[in-house]
Amino acid sequence: MASEENNTNNGSESPAAAAADNSGKANANEEKIQGEGGRKIALITGITGQDGSYLTEFLLKKGYEVHGLIRRSSNFNTHRLNHIYIDPHNSQKALMKLHYADLTDASSLRRWIDSILPDEIYNLAAQSHVAVSFEIPDYTADVVATGALRLLEALRSHVSATGRSHIRYYQAGSSEMFGSTPPPQSESTPFHPRSPYAAAKCAAHWFTVNYREAYGVFACNGILFNHESPRRGENFVTRKITRAVGRIKVGLQSRLFLGNLQASRDWGFAGDYVEAMWLMLQQDQPDDYVVATEESHTVQEFLELAFGSVGLNWHDHVVIDKRYFRPAEVDNLKGDSSKARRVLGWKPRVGFEQLVKMMVDEDIELAKREKVLVDAGYMDAQQQP
Repeated sequence: MASEENNTNNGSESPAAAAADNSGKANANEEKIQGEGGRKIALITGITGQDGSYLTEFLLKKGYEVHGLIRRSSNFNTHRLNHIYIDPHNSQKALMKLHYADLTDASSLRRWIDSILPDEIYNLAAQSHVAVSFEIPDYTADVVATGALRLLEALRSHVSATGRSHIRYYQAGSSEMFGSTPPPQSESTPFHPRSPYAAAKCAAHWFTVNYREAYGVFACNGILFNHESPRRGENFVTRKITRAVGRIKVGLQSRLFLGNLQASRDWGFAGDYVEAMWLMLQQDQPDDYVVATEESHTVQEFLELAFGSVGLNWHDHVVIDKRYFRPAEVDNLKGDSSKARRVLGWKPRVGFEQLVKMMVDEDIELAKREKVLVDAGYMDAQQQP
């Protein structure tokens, strides 16, 4: 369910992946899961992704018990959670638990909601790569749009059967839903999606609104503008850039292939944005909110800042490749998050320059470690030329 790419299977099971196996086996023969010591229980889909890992950290600090749904895969994709993993046999401390499920499997969604008895559900899972959605539109729609519908219906059915009407639901929206609509974009701005991913997110948004209005579900849409971090998948443009900066700086790479450098985005820090998700579910009434920095920067500006921070000139390394242009481009996304700031009391803490530096610094250190392995003959520095 996570949107990011998996780690390579090195023949040994990651601790967090093992947690899913252990909790899955245990719960097959045990009674329903209950929150320890009256803790709130959160259920997160897409927990292994960038946002899922930051949200898990945030909720654990708030005293929650966190359950995540992950897809079974022969390649482990739990690396973003390993630093907070505690063996489930240590029941007093293991407050993050993983379970196998999938947004394409309605029965697994209903089964885990019935077992976990969550107080809050955060639907972050998606095939979230815009360019890839043009290559696999059917799958994207099935996971992003119909997957959200399956989860909402599982929630509605659970509430109907148990009377647990206090459960609150968060749906992860996207600024891509606005598409070609001119900025600034707010909650009242019309959607004009320009990709299968964006169209699927629009459907998920309106499914959420419908279940709120038709069944009284406390369901919120968070329309989050681009949010990045050192945990961003390496096939997303921001991380692709900072990863290349690190490798070029230490001599493992010389060129970086990119598409449209004039696309402009409202980029924030993912760690800031998960707080907004949580705040939405703490309100008296459910509603929809745009979450954004209200600043817009081009890909070229990101390049200049990232390369310049380590004394490099991006012109010497960047090559434009038409394969990275979308069939339908989204030129400019810039959010109006005044409602979230006013109602939720939320505002971003990390600015654009600080975000870029944070990502570059992390990827410089990653490249240095990678170079040690390359120099020792344990790794081949292939990737890009």
